[in-house]
Amino acid sequence: MYLHLGQSVVVRTATIIGIFDIENTSMSRLTRHYLAQAEKNGRVINVSPELPKSFIVCEDHKKITVYISQISPATLKKRTGFMAGLANL
Repeated sequence: MYLHLGQSVVVRTATIIGIFDIENTSMSRLTRHYLAQAEKNGRVINVSPELPKSFIVCEDHKKITVYISQISPATLKKRTGFMAGLANL
């Protein structure tokens, strides 16, 4: 299954490690350090120029990619549930 992260970016749900609220998690020094290192290493893809609400960590073929999205984590979670519900039809 796939999850639409915004604009024209879609990822396979099997590659998603976690979906995080950027406002709450960026209060942590460790999270800020992780995101800074990911950016420094060229592993961050900003999905939208709008105010970010979430970041999604994906691993595909041993490569970690962090997507910054304007879509809230709650909405992304609902989308994954919606897609899972369709698969059961």
